[in-house]
Amino acid sequence: MLDVSKMTIRAWLVVALLWPVACLNYLDRLMITTMRDSIKAEITMTDAQFGLLTSVFLWVYAFLSPSAGFLADRCGRSRVIIGSLFVWSAVTWLTGHARDFNQLLVARALMGMSEACYIPAALALIVDYHRGPTRSLATGLHISGLYAGAALGGLGGFLAQYFRWQSAFSLFGAIGVGYSLVLIVMLRDPDRSSASLSADGIPGVEAGFRSALSHLFCRGSFWVILVYFTLLSVAYWAIYGWLPTYLGEHFKLGQGAAGLSATAYLQTASLFGILLGGAWADRWSRNNLRGRLYVPMVGFCLAGPALFLAASTDALALAIGGLIVFGLARGFADANNMPILCQITDPRYRATGYGVMNFTSCIAGGLMTYSAGALKDSQVGLDKVFQYSAAGVVVAALLLLLIQPRKELEDGDFSVSKPWPSKKTKL
Repeated sequence: MLDVSKMTIRAWLVVALLWPVACLNYLDRLMITTMRDSIKAEITMTDAQFGLLTSVFLWVYAFLSPSAGFLADRCGRSRVIIGSLFVWSAVTWLTGHARDFNQLLVARALMGMSEACYIPAALALIVDYHRGPTRSLATGLHISGLYAGAALGGLGGFLAQYFRWQSAFSLFGAIGVGYSLVLIVMLRDPDRSSASLSADGIPGVEAGFRSALSHLFCRGSFWVILVYFTLLSVAYWAIYGWLPTYLGEHFKLGQGAAGLSATAYLQTASLFGILLGGAWADRWSRNNLRGRLYVPMVGFCLAGPALFLAASTDALALAIGGLIVFGLARGFADANNMPILCQITDPRYRATGYGVMNFTSCIAGGLMTYSAGALKDSQVGLDKVFQYSAAGVVVAALLLLLIQPRKELEDGDFSVSKPWPSKKTKL
């Protein structure tokens, strides 16, 4: 009984330790979108080039995500997490010292390389510690750190407006480097010999990268969640990349007010969404295996029309109301993405699977972010981009009906999985 109590405390401690890392992960990547005017005042670039700063981050992040996930599956989640935080924080600090567009572009690419390792490893570590009854809520609490970081990213607009845009990058980069040193002492992978975790344990024999990919893509449900995740990413990055600009221009808001309006309301709603959606899915899944699928499906069927309204109205209050509904649905989804993946994928490939999902979704999201800037340069309104995104999230919600969850995979039963190949096997 004592051992179970200690493991429970440790499981929630891991979530608490990773929350600040998640916060910095999104703050560092997103705050540049709220500094558009200040950066363009010092560094000459078109709107398409400004969009490219986010797109190149996403593309590099995407291409490295599958191998980064496999690295976490094979070499240990905690070591990958700590290394990722240290490197991207150092790059964040260096971003504040960029003097031209090319230097900014290189810094964003380096940030994409380093941040690619974090989320697959962090989510896999959390579900290693948290089994079915608390899995969605624990995942959701961790994701709330991402939302907090995205909301705090709005402060970048204010720091850029009242000080210098470089100061925010220097400050948060230094904080991240310092916290990575704390995690070296505090963060650990679970003890695989523990009886409470043995079902999720990884056998000593290691598999190759191509073998892991083969396992994932032989499952039809994995293809479905891949398309679902990609459609959502297209909408997310169109909104996060260009919403501050849209609100500023459409509703005549200043840079600081537009940046805060684009992040604070949306991310606060998402925060409530992950707490509600995580607890709701955990409870629903006790009686219905598809409960974790139904929660985000309900959310996005409501969020699609709400987002369309936000992109079509001239009333700021209605636009914010639509964004709040969309943010709530985003929370429902994010609390359950990894738990859903656990229902369709072998436990030994969870980080790799999430890395593949990041790959396809970020490639599409990067294309959308750049395309939105190019369309804006061609005098096509951002409202049209957001309206098509609204339709995409409804389609994504309906795709969840095609996924076939399996209880034995969620529980970590290796009897349903093919054995790991020998190290001598050619892959």
